[in-house]
Parts: sequence; structure tokens; C-alpha cells
Amino acid sequence: MLYDVLIINGKIVDGTGNPWFKADIGIQNGRIVEIGRLNRQEAKKVLDVEESYVSPGFIDIHSHSDLTLPSNPSADNRVRQGITTEVGGNCGMSLSPISERYQELLEKEYERYGRLAREIPWNWHSFEEYLNALEEHGIALNLAQLVGHGTLRMSVMGIEKRLPTEKELDKMKDLLAESMEAGAFGMSTGLVYPPGCYSNTEELIELCKVVAQYGGIYTSHIRGERETIVEALKEAIKIGEKAGIPVQVSHNCPKYGAWHRLNETLPLYDVARANGIEVTLDNDTHTDFGTYLWHALPQWAYEKGIKEAITIIKNPKKRERIKREIEEDKLPGFGPIGLLKHNRWERIVIYQCKKNTSFIGKNIKEIAKERRASSFDTFFNLIMEEKGEIKAIFDYMNLDDIRTLLKHPLMMICSDGQVRPKEEVLSKNASYFPCCFGEYPYVLERFVREEKLLTLQEAIRKMTSFPAQKLGLWDRGIIRKGMWADLTIFNLERMKDKSTNLYPHSYPFKNYPPDYPEGIDYVFINGEIILENGKQRDILPGKILRKNLL
Repeated sequence: MLYDVLIINGKIVDGTGNPWFKADIGIQNGRIVEIGRLNRQEAKKVLDVEESYVSPGFIDIHSHSDLTLPSNPSADNRVRQGITTEVGGNCGMSLSPISERYQELLEKEYERYGRLAREIPWNWHSFEEYLNALEEHGIALNLAQLVGHGTLRMSVMGIEKRLPTEKELDKMKDLLAESMEAGAFGMSTGLVYPPGCYSNTEELIELCKVVAQYGGIYTSHIRGERETIVEALKEAIKIGEKAGIPVQVSHNCPKYGAWHRLNETLPLYDVARANGIEVTLDNDTHTDFGTYLWHALPQWAYEKGIKEAITIIKNPKKRERIKREIEEDKLPGFGPIGLLKHNRWERIVIYQCKKNTSFIGKNIKEIAKERRASSFDTFFNLIMEEKGEIKAIFDYMNLDDIRTLLKHPLMMICSDGQVRPKEEVLSKNASYFPCCFGEYPYVLERFVREEKLLTLQEAIRKMTSFPAQKLGLWDRGIIRKGMWADLTIFNLERMKDKSTNLYPHSYPFKNYPPDYPEGIDYVFINGEIILENGKQRDILPGKILRKNLL
């Protein structure tokens, strides 16, 4: 047999959770065809990776590259950390399906992510058209796509704060069925974001019944990850039970306001599984999140976009209403808002703005003291002064909670990150997203090599075969004969996350802007070497994965 590539002398961590073993791997026509002691003379290319680990390529079950992957199909910052497959369409938002009537509304929704929304063609409406457009364009890594519940809702009824009529719900079901037939892996919800936050449990059960007919999964950014986390998790489990569908709870580490409540949430998973409900979870491992300040506004103000939001917060009565709603938290917003609710302004650090540059590296509590103003007014005023173009790091998760989750057998590792454009990687205007550039090296460096919180084989299982199992990717995620050759080859001793300070951040950020990690030497995607000696090749070997064609 003539191999296209023969990998020799590697220590194979096969993704199952078993300890490493030494063997050679023969690759032909994109797949693994032999494992064992193989003949070096029967290969077009021999790759000696002595003392390196060979694992399945990392599968990121929760990412947000829907908008950025079309603009940067080479996906450098993902490939360089060993990711070979991403799952998009999370948190209720996907780029399709979308009706002509509401297309501008969806485009406006995605403008929150910046200029990239104006650079992609938006020349599709159906889910099939979207996948075909990506396929024709070409991508570096594999993509499995979910249908966003928020996008479904928007396509039928815009962003209206009400339940759908029976006719509207039927239309959503039809669009969802079409999307599943086109290859979607399931449906996601973002129940703290508009318009998903305006739905009820019964609406979601009815939609999930459609997904279940196609063997898909339900993933959810649940209806509150702070004070309402227990009730929100119970809702997700109920949806799984009533619809007969596997559930994936997204980034389920308690946010500020629910710290140390894992003793209440984790038993719910065990009880649900004992009752036959297939529920699992994922989580990233950084305690902070970087975003625009105005993203922490309540849903009704946030959904209107930055220009209207600024008009709203200029009005003293509406400003007071926003403050009251954040404190009352009756319609829970996304995680970082808990810092505002509990007046933890010292945990919100400005890292990017154009006008008030002297505030970079300072927290809002410090700035408020300098200005002799309240922290809430300082928050509002900074948004107005910078016309929304001001970003902050919200340090809102607890590291011990993350450690507890990492050790839990039902948790798989995700990044909650995205492909970022090449020019942003080393730019002074780069977004603060360590998870985008170094999530997987960070886990291997810190929690495997240094803290020894996880064994290497268990960490790799959580990055590979476990998410593959959840998605039903039966030909990826494990190193076995017949599997697609998605592989990551790395040196654990040299592994270094260079996206930001390793433990906990301080300003000025040691490695800011973020840089690519060290220690990952080779990445194979569908049998093609896309990363070679740490340098990425100009090829696009990725595939659009379709659930109905696996």
C-alpha cells in the first residue's frame, strides 16, 4: 500500500481516554488506513514526530465563526491551536435561514460584530444556500452548523416581544425542517438574547420535536446563568425530555451571582441521565470576556443597535429605567451583566477606546472616582462619549468553578470563540478574545501539564471523541482505521498559550495583542497537512459537514 503520508514514532493519544501508545499512522486519500509498525518505503512522505503526541484534531462544539469564517476562510487562529472542526450557529444565532422581508434586520443584528457584517455578500436565504455558498468559497477547517432559534424567529416575525401565532410557529417548523434536511446538526437557543428571550418553553419543545425527527441535538445558552441558573437548567432538561432530544448546555459555568452553585446544578445532570435524558455540557476555561460596554444593556435597548441605544441612555428617565431593570434582573441578561447588578465595577476593565485613552487599563470604579460620579452614570457616559466604540474585560467567572467543571465527566471543552481576521491577530485594535487564539493550548499547558488537574488522555477525550459522539460524527474524533485524518501533533513540554497572561490578567497585558500559541507543530485536516512545522500552508482542505449525509 502506498501511503500519501506516513507519521512515524508518535505517541498516539487516540481520543478514547486511553493512555498513549506508540505506533505509526498511514494516511491515504484523506483517511487513516493503517496503524501499527508500518513500512517507511511505502510512503510518498514520511513525517517523523518522535516524542510528540498525535491526537485527533480538536472539535470545538461551541464557536461563533458564522460571520468571520466567510471573511477569513483560512481560519489561522483556529488551525494554529489544533482545531480541525467547529460547530457554528450557537446561542440562537445563525446566518440562515432568513426571509427577504427580514434580511436587513438580521444583517443589522450582526452589525454588533463590526465591519465584517458589511463585507460578506448575504446572497443566500435558505440554509442550503448558505452551506453551498461556504462550500463554494472554501474553508480551512470542517464546519458543522446549527440552526439558530433566534434566526428562525427573526425570519418569520422579526424581533417582536411576543409569542408566535400558530401560523408563525408552523412556518418556523417548516424552515427548521428544511434546514435539517439541508444538513443542520440541530437547533440552538440564546435565551438571554433577543429575540430568543421572548419565547416560552412550549415554543421550544414544539420546535425541538422537529429536530428530533432528524436525529439532531438541542443546544442552549440557557435562560440565565446567574441567579436563575437552576430554573434555567431545569427548563433545558424539560425540553429534552418532552421533545425526546439530546441536550447540550452551552458554556454552563455559573457567572457572577451564581458562583459556587455547581453543587446545585451538576446533580441535575445526573438525575436527568438516570431518567433517560441525554444531557451534557460544555465550557471554556477563561474567567473573563471582552466585549463592548453597550452589550451589557437590557435586551430592549440592546436590540435597537448602538445609535438608538445612545439616544435612549441620554434620556434621564430611560437611563433610570435601565439601571432599575439591571438591578431587578427580571428578564435575565447575559452573564457579564451580573457584575453591574451586584456593583462589581472593579471587575470591568477598559481595554480599548478612541477618545478616553487614559482610561485604558482602569476599571469603571476607578474612573467613576476620578470623575466624582456614580459607577452607573460613568458606564452610561463612557458609552455616549465613545459612540459605543469602547470595550472592556468583564471578569465574571470563578476559576475554582471552572476547575470543578473540567473534572466532571459530562463536560466537554469548547472555546466560545471564533475565527478572527488575519490583520486583527497582531493589531492594536484586536478584540480581547484569548479563547479565539489559545483556548486549547491553554487547557493543555495549564490544567494538564502544570496543575495536573486532568490527565492528558482525559483532556483530549473532552476535546475530540466526546464532542464527536454528541454530534454523531462517527468518522472523526478518534484515531482508528477508516476515520478521516483530522490530526493534531504537539509537544506538551513546549506548549504555550500566547493569547494573554496565563494567570490571571493584569494591565498592561503581557502578551496583548494576542499571538499564536507554541507547541502545536502539525495539523492535518482531511488528510492534508495544513500546519507544517508551525507554519500554515495556503490551502483550504475543510469540508461542510452535513448531518443527513454522514
